[in-house]
Amino acid sequence: MAPELSTFEARRKANVVNNAKLLKDSAEVAAKIRRAAAPPPKPAASRKRKATEPTPRTRVIPTRQSARLAGAGSDTNGTGIKLEDIPTELKPPETKRMRKGGNLDLLTLQVEGQRWSSPGTMASFVHGAQPGVRTFTEEDIKDTSDSKLKNLRKEIDNLKLYEGWVPNDIKITPERVYALTFHPIQDKPMILAGDKKGTLGFFDASQNTPPEAEDDEDVDIPLPQVSAFEIHSRTISSIKVPTFDPNSVITSSYDSSIRCLDLQSQVSRQLWQPDDDGVDLGITCIDMSPEAKDTILFSTLEGTLGRIDRRSNEKADMWGLCDNKIGGFSMNPLLPHLIATASLDRTLKIWDLRMIKGKGDLQHPSLLGEHQSRLSVSHASWSRGGYLATSSYDDTVKIYDMTDAIKWKSGQDIPDEKMNPVHQITHNNQTGRWVTILKPQWQVNPADGVEKFAIANMNRFVDIFDCEGKQLGQLDGEGITAVPAVAEFHPTLNWLAGGTGSGKLCLWL
Repeated sequence: MAPELSTFEARRKANVVNNAKLLKDSAEVAAKIRRAAAPPPKPAASRKRKATEPTPRTRVIPTRQSARLAGAGSDTNGTGIKLEDIPTELKPPETKRMRKGGNLDLLTLQVEGQRWSSPGTMASFVHGAQPGVRTFTEEDIKDTSDSKLKNLRKEIDNLKLYEGWVPNDIKITPERVYALTFHPIQDKPMILAGDKKGTLGFFDASQNTPPEAEDDEDVDIPLPQVSAFEIHSRTISSIKVPTFDPNSVITSSYDSSIRCLDLQSQVSRQLWQPDDDGVDLGITCIDMSPEAKDTILFSTLEGTLGRIDRRSNEKADMWGLCDNKIGGFSMNPLLPHLIATASLDRTLKIWDLRMIKGKGDLQHPSLLGEHQSRLSVSHASWSRGGYLATSSYDDTVKIYDMTDAIKWKSGQDIPDEKMNPVHQITHNNQTGRWVTILKPQWQVNPADGVEKFAIANMNRFVDIFDCEGKQLGQLDGEGITAVPAVAEFHPTLNWLAGGTGSGKLCLWL
């Protein structure tokens, strides 16, 4: 008698059969295209020519490009010919997506597809990725001598992958996830994610899960309900749901706009965009602080930092901080005048908004200190207690102790020794082209009082560290087939979510 297959294994085998059929069909279509594009045979020559020494011929193969890169579906004209089987030089150029302006009603933005529902209420060498190979195990927990640390590690180890659906069934966005966050509500896990095409997805993990099938039953498992809306025209780079205003979802995008979605009225209101429609800044990150509730700061691909007041339509304060992209930044949660930026120029810099120097276009906040890494710094995340965590392409996660920042005077330089990391963790950050950049994200206000941050692991896990650089856990689960690159904690509870390059959601509760 054949061994009984789990639901996951049965689904995996069905996917293997389906993929094999798709590959066979694709090969047949490609053969048809080559025959149709081949030139007609030349007629036989009427006169004999003198034989010459043959010249070696070089075969030029046209570059292939997938439909996902071309920005189109698998069939554009009803002919059944897939775009990935057409040579690149024969494809029409993709038109630039225009920025969405004004207020937007979600009912007019819903992404088509049977799965979407209405929103309802609501510095050492690191080896390449080795999927499934753990770098933190149960043995590390057993060997922990510190009883407090051991209990913390056991608590994190008890987090289990969401049992409602396997990750491959929870497609929270149509395209790659670039930004993700939890809604601060504690009654149920509510996750929001933004993708590379400007779609904002919602998933409510409290919805009814499919019943267990009997051994002799062959039933279709219903898919989870997900809401998705195209509120931006390009990549959503950041999502914030302020704990002091849980009805507002603040989003930023590479389309150079910042929007606020009101969950009650289900209207997305434009907060800011450049006055000139031709200006393309590319907003990379936004941040807010409970201490300055209506102030929103944002960084751009051009190396500038902006500040707006969401109560007014006044022009943004703009400061050029560097000549390179600012990949990520954060405000000190309790001292919002202190800003930490991470940029392509390989530096972490700390700025003071209380003292603006220079005149006109040369104005900028006072630079208090900086630390340079060997390669570019991807993100700087400031914890509530004053610790800074950065990720860098030099394959490190660095932690800086800035807990005495409340004593800093306006414009006072930070001593060089203070700008050196107190902890440095070896961590593979080589995401390449298809995985979203790995960024450490602190838990905003942990209920257990333990300051900790999450960062994805290229071996398809999520790593959790405390403010002393000690690893608390490494989350995994059956059915994770891609790197959950965009990982973040619930603001207060020990729930954690990660988004993948195909728009799938991994959730630990």
